[in-house]
Amino acid sequence: MSSTDPDSTATGVSEAVFRHTPGERSRRGIGFFDTNVLIYLLDEKDLRKYEVARDLIAQALKTGNGIISFQVVQETLNVMTKKLPVPASPAQAENFFTKTLAPLWKVNPSPELYRRGLGIHSRYQYSFYDSLIIAAAQEAGCRNLYSEDLQHGQRIGALAIQNPFAL
Repeated sequence: MSSTDPDSTATGVSEAVFRHTPGERSRRGIGFFDTNVLIYLLDEKDLRKYEVARDLIAQALKTGNGIISFQVVQETLNVMTKKLPVPASPAQAENFFTKTLAPLWKVNPSPELYRRGLGIHSRYQYSFYDSLIIAAAQEAGCRNLYSEDLQHGQRIGALAIQNPFAL
């Protein structure tokens, strides 16, 4: 687990990504983060991706312009406690959950979320779990979905899929 605090000051990339006019709190500027963005925050092996993830998440926490779902919480905690080269301790996982995941967590499971996910799965041929991520971003009214695993630049309705590491 990274020793760098994800609450550190954000620069460059995230400021451009989350730009909005003063006082504007519309969902237009809100981004949804897929699990892979949070995982790069926990692993400094690829320094550039770590820095991009750190900046994006720090800015999201600072401005409130970032959202994740229950699925992202579950996947992130599973990876950090079981799959990282040096798994996080229970105390480290609790700290990351409290300071990073819980403040971003806005989307919970519902029958409508699963229906929407099934529709996306059928129409766009994404895996069921990727379809749930897309459905959660749409349900939250997000303009952008940040993911390394999905098709960069694709639009699904009003949602744009962005690979933050390709920007």
